Amino acid sequence: MTMRQQTILMVEDDPCDRKLALRAFEKANLKSPIQVVADGIQAMHYLTGEASYNDRAIYPLPAVILMDINTPLMNGFEFLEWLRAQPKLSRLPVVVFSSSEHPSDVNRAYELGANSFILKPLGTEKLIATFQAFISYWLEFNVTPSLETD
Repeated sequence: MTMRQQTILMVEDDPCDRKLALRAFEKANLKSPIQVVADGIQAMHYLTGEASYNDRAIYPLPAVILMDINTPLMNGFEFLEWLRAQPKLSRLPVVVFSSSEHPSDVNRAYELGANSFILKPLGTEKLIATFQAFISYWLEFNVTPSLETD
């Protein structure tokens, strides 16, 4: 399989986690563009093309959203509720990427429409391996849904 050039939208507020994730994606050989926002509000603006995100040539709709659940202003759960209520965006795949392995967080994420829940691994090598698997599945094997309404 060949990897399609598809954008990833990463929602991560912690600058250290963001930097580590971007470095791990680079080491995992990510060829697709990755856009980063800090919280659910910014993710909303990105997806709806509001504020500074109105140029789809620069800010294309993503193939997948990688979402931390613990973000300020609008957390991952609130964002999932909003996203799944948007007719034109509700099919976008969302992968929750969190350090929480609390069953209530996992269950709530799936109940709100998350497509996957991945625990943030400890250690750079494990993080790189996790992102290699993420890239393989979501960008090589997964077929992205159409965002057009039927």
